[in-house]
Amino acid sequence: MDFLMDYIRLNAACLGLYCGKTLLFKNSSTEVYGECGVCPRGQRTNAQKHCQPCTESPELYDWLYLGFMAMLPLVLHWFFIEWHSGKKSSSALFQHITALLECSVAAVITLLVSEPVGVLQIRSCRVLMLSDWYTMLYNPSPDYVTTVHCTHEAVYPLYTIVFIYYAFCLVLMMLLRPLLVKKIACGLGKSDRFKSIYAALYFFPIVTVLQAVGGGLLYYAFPYIILVLSLVTLAVYMSASEIENCYDLLVRKKRLVVLFSHWLLHAYGIISISRVDKLEQDLPLLALVPTPALFYLFTARFTEPSRILSEGANGH
Repeated sequence: MDFLMDYIRLNAACLGLYCGKTLLFKNSSTEVYGECGVCPRGQRTNAQKHCQPCTESPELYDWLYLGFMAMLPLVLHWFFIEWHSGKKSSSALFQHITALLECSVAAVITLLVSEPVGVLQIRSCRVLMLSDWYTMLYNPSPDYVTTVHCTHEAVYPLYTIVFIYYAFCLVLMMLLRPLLVKKIACGLGKSDRFKSIYAALYFFPIVTVLQAVGGGLLYYAFPYIILVLSLVTLAVYMSASEIENCYDLLVRKKRLVVLFSHWLLHAYGIISISRVDKLEQDLPLLALVPTPALFYLFTARFTEPSRILSEGANGH
């Protein structure tokens, strides 16, 4: 029985969805592969169950996913900076710029340290299905007793590169932000100056766990998440700011910045969903970007957000 199992492991096709045979020797006429097992980092199995290096360039959708994961901590930084800066604080703008600088530098460093090292590009393996993100769930048990552990990053490097990026973001924030806040946040109390930094120390572990557990789900769902959240946050912001017509929107520059930022998110979500497979057919969809804001402005007179907010404040 043991001889039969050894024969199956060495000579038959690998069991399991992600087990493969590593190339040991190759010349002009011969290829020698090792025992069936886990593929090295940067490789995944092909149809013949051989471990092959990841040599492809990421698709547009892969870059859009990485962009979404890169924007996530930046948007959270901006939200908590705005939340804790106070209306009269002049430090908010500088902190926003610093957060953008931190995330941008972290993204560049992450690309430079990834394979191939030293250039602003990466090599990747093609994502084929959702299970590619969760190879630890597909370790086979040929004899129902012994488990062959074949867990590896089949979507290399889309899974681990996000963790590397978050680590650099955190390090750069701890190096730059406290010095900046101490210098320019004089309008805030001592207890309030560093609250945006404390918030980051909470949300970085959260987004890290989110990527670790739900990375595959986020990969397929992020375009719809962007669209839904951007629509909801835009509606909440415009109602909270009591914007009921175009004049209310144009009276403050900050409101225009928020509006254009949401429009960029709308466009990002639309491009991610369409993937721009057929450019001439997909680009006209971008004309839908202003539609939610225009719909809100045209219908605000019927709902009167200012009246609803005043009644809520009075407890009615």
